[in-house]
Amino acid sequence: MSTRRPVYLNLFKIRMPLPAVVSIIHRASGALLFLLLPVLLYVLQQSLSSAQGFAEVQSWFQQPLAKLALLGVIWAYLHHFCMGLRYLALDLDIGVKLAQARFTAKLVLAVSIALTVLIGVRLW
Repeated sequence: MSTRRPVYLNLFKIRMPLPAVVSIIHRASGALLFLLLPVLLYVLQQSLSSAQGFAEVQSWFQQPLAKLALLGVIWAYLHHFCMGLRYLALDLDIGVKLAQARFTAKLVLAVSIALTVLIGVRLW
C-alpha cells in the first residue's frame, strides 16, 4: 500500500453527495422537532385551553420573528416527512440505484421547500 492515509478528516473539505446531505438534514430536522416538542405542545395546550389562550397564541404569531420560526418548524416537519417516505421506498427496494437515489434526494428537497413556500404564503 503506497498511498498514505490521512491523519485527520476535515469534514469541511469532504464533498458529500446530495443523498448524504439530505440524510444528514433528515437527522437534524428530527432532532430539532424532538427538542421543540415540549414548546409545541405548550403552545397547543395554551391555544386549546380557552378563548383567551387562543387569542394570546394568535398574538404571539403576529410577530414576524415568530412567523419565521414557525416556518422553520414547518419546513423541518415537511422535510422529515418527505424523507421518511423516501426511506420507506428504499426499504422496499424502490429507488436504490444511484441515479434514482440522486433524483429522489432532489425531489425531497424540492417538495419540502415548495410545500413550505405554499404554507408560508398562506400564513403570511
